Amino acid sequence: MKRTIRYYRLIWFKHDLPAGLSVFLVALPLCLGIALASGAPLYAGLMSGIIGGIVVGIISGSQLGVSGPAAGLSTVVAASIISIGNYNVFILSIMVAGLFQLVLGLLRLGIFASYFPSAVIKGMLAAIGIILVSKQIPLMLGYSEPHFWTEGFLDLFSSKNVLGNLSEFNKHITRGAIVIAVISFSVILGMQHPVAKKLKMIPAPLMGVLAGVLLNFVFIQFFPAMALQSNQLVNVPSDIFSSIVFPDFSKAFSVSQVWKDGLVIGLLATLETLLCVEAVDKLDRRNRITPVNRELIAQGVGNMACGMVGALPMTAVVVRGAANADAGAKSKLSAITHGVFMLMAVLFIPFLLNKIPYASLAAILFVTGYNLTKPKLFRNMWSLGRKQFVPFILTISIILATDLLIGVCIGLLMSVYYIILNNFRADYNVTKEMKHETAVFLIKLNSNVTFLNKVKLRRALDKIPEYSILTIDGTESYFIDYDILEVISEFDSKAHERHIEVHLMGIEKVNVTAVH
Repeated sequence: MKRTIRYYRLIWFKHDLPAGLSVFLVALPLCLGIALASGAPLYAGLMSGIIGGIVVGIISGSQLGVSGPAAGLSTVVAASIISIGNYNVFILSIMVAGLFQLVLGLLRLGIFASYFPSAVIKGMLAAIGIILVSKQIPLMLGYSEPHFWTEGFLDLFSSKNVLGNLSEFNKHITRGAIVIAVISFSVILGMQHPVAKKLKMIPAPLMGVLAGVLLNFVFIQFFPAMALQSNQLVNVPSDIFSSIVFPDFSKAFSVSQVWKDGLVIGLLATLETLLCVEAVDKLDRRNRITPVNRELIAQGVGNMACGMVGALPMTAVVVRGAANADAGAKSKLSAITHGVFMLMAVLFIPFLLNKIPYASLAAILFVTGYNLTKPKLFRNMWSLGRKQFVPFILTISIILATDLLIGVCIGLLMSVYYIILNNFRADYNVTKEMKHETAVFLIKLNSNVTFLNKVKLRRALDKIPEYSILTIDGTESYFIDYDILEVISEFDSKAHERHIEVHLMGIEKVNVTAVH
C-alpha cells in the first residue's frame, strides 16, 4: 500500500504537477476571455474553470481531458443573458443544462451525439468562430462601448456625412488598446511557430497576456496618453466568494426561456464535450478510452454546480486537453491540479489578474475564433462535394441570420434530405437481356428498400412491356418495407393480364385483396 502511494506521489510530482501548472497557465486567460465574450461577470469564467478542474476532474473517467468554460458556448450564453435579462435567472438555464446532461449519462445515451452529421457540427463551430471574431474587434480597437458594434456600426455608412461619422467613431478609439492588441496578437501567432513550440516555453495565451500587461505598464510610465483606462482592464473582485450570484429559483417555472435556453446549452455542451473526448483520446499514448456516459454525468454535475454559484457553463475543451497531453500528463490528477492552481490564483493574487488588458484577452479570443473558422476548413468542405458543403454552409448562414438552434436544425434537415435523395438512387438495379426474342428483365433490390422508393419502383414496373419475363430478386436485402412488398404483390397479381411472367426471389408476397 505504501509503495503504491509512493508511486502515485512520484508520478504526480514528476508528470501531473508540471502538466497541471502548464494547463493552468493556458486556462487562466481563456477563462477570463470567454467570460468577457459571454457578457458575464469575469469571476464566472474563473469559477467555471475551478469547478471544471476539481469537481469534474474527480468524477470524470477521462485521464487527459480538462473541462472549463468553452468559447463555443459564448455566443449562446451572451444571447441568453440578453434575452432573459437577469443573470440570477439565466444561471437557472445552466442548471437545466446540467440536469439534461446528467439524465443523458444515467440513461446511457452518450452515443446519441455520434448521429449528428459532421458537416452540421463543423458548420456550427465555424459560425461560432465568425461571431466570436466579430465580437472582439471593438475591444481590440479600445472602443469603450462594445454594444455600438452591433447596434450602430452600419449607421456609420447609412448617413450622407460618412466622413463625419467615421471621424466621430475615430475619437472613441484608444490607440494604446490597438497597440496592445496588435502586439498580443503577434506574440500569440509567434508562439504558435513550430520553433517556439519545440522550446516548450510559456503557453501562447499567457505570453500574449504578459506582453499586454508589460506594454500597458510602459505606457503608464512613459506615455500616459496611451495608457488604458480602468474600464479597459480586467476587474476581478478581491473577495471572489462575496461576489457569487445565486440562482433565483422563484422564476424556474415562470420564465419558459430558462428551459429552452437550458436545453440548447445542454445539447451544445454535450456535443462539444463528446467531440472533445474523442479528439483527446486520440492524443493518449496509452490508448485509454473515456467512458462517455460517465463523462456526461461528470459534466452534468459540474454544470449544475456552476449554476448554483453563478459560473459559466462548461464543456470538455480541446485546447486544455491538448495542452495537458503535450505537457506530459499521466492521469486526471493534472486536471485536478490545474483547478487547485486556479482557486489559489483567485484567492491570493486577484490584484495581478486586474492588470490584464481586455485588448489582450480579445486578441486571444480572436485567434480562438479564427481557429474555428479557418479558410482551410471551407476549402476542405468544398472538396468533399455538395452533400457535405451545402449542409455546412447552410448551417453557418442560418446561424448568422437567426440563432444557433434554428441553424443546426435546418442544417440537420438538409443532411437528412441528402440521405433520402441517396436512398432514392440506391434502391434497386434493372437489367435487360433478350432470350429467343423474349425480353427478360431483372430487378435486383439493394440491401434496404423503404417506402421512399415506392413511387420510383411503380414507374419501373409500369415500363415492363407485355409478353416479357420479369424476375424481382430480394435475396440480398436486409430490409424490404411493407409498402414495397405491397407494390410487388399487387403487380404480380395483375401481371397475367399483360402476359408478363413474374418470378419472385427472396420476397414474401402479401395479401392485397383488401386494397382498393
